[in-house]
Amino acid sequence: MNPVKPGETPRTPWIVGVSGASGTPYAAAVLRGLLAAGESVDLVVSRAARLTLLDETGISFRDGHWRDDLRAWLSRGADGKPGTFDADVARVRYWSAGDLAAGPSSGSYPTKGMLIVPASTACVAGVALGLSKDLLQRAASVTLKEGRRLVVAVRETPLSGQTLRQLVALDEAGAVVLPASPAFYAGATHIQDLVDFVAGRVLDAAGVRHRLYRRWEGELGGRTRGAGPS
Repeated sequence: MNPVKPGETPRTPWIVGVSGASGTPYAAAVLRGLLAAGESVDLVVSRAARLTLLDETGISFRDGHWRDDLRAWLSRGADGKPGTFDADVARVRYWSAGDLAAGPSSGSYPTKGMLIVPASTACVAGVALGLSKDLLQRAASVTLKEGRRLVVAVRETPLSGQTLRQLVALDEAGAVVLPASPAFYAGATHIQDLVDFVAGRVLDAAGVRHRLYRRWEGELGGRTRGAGPS
């Protein structure tokens, strides 16, 4: 335990949970956005998400080398090209998904809230039912019970009636259900623009300032100038 020194601001992170749905570029963009905004992050990557990350990026995310693996991940653009971004991971703390004694498993551990990006239907079901089968689900349950902001960026299609009912349950419990649905009105010219739009909407829901996409300014025809409706 590291006590807060006099005059020092207590660390209050955002928890970012990455589940096994396709969409690891969304998670990377959200993480970069949080770090660029000066936020601290507690990162939880599920076992299924490791397989997705390996498949989508070729990166093996390892507990013992998570800093190096995270830097490699965050440096990649949505097109998979390495070295596209620079990211300082000094404000990131990583917790293994199997560590149910981790800080985020307790309501007394201070956080600003939690962002699940991307959220698979299995993850949605686990959180909606309060299963807490791993740290990601447990942290989400804690976030809800403590009345903190929970954003669930679901990325599956099509959605079954069962999943839709579970999403409604999460909404009724106070979560923000945010489908990972890119928009095309802002004049996107690259896959990264579409990824950043979704990441920006996640950060909007969390109340974190960013410059990931151009906003609607109330004028039609803004696509050619990089603006559009939400």
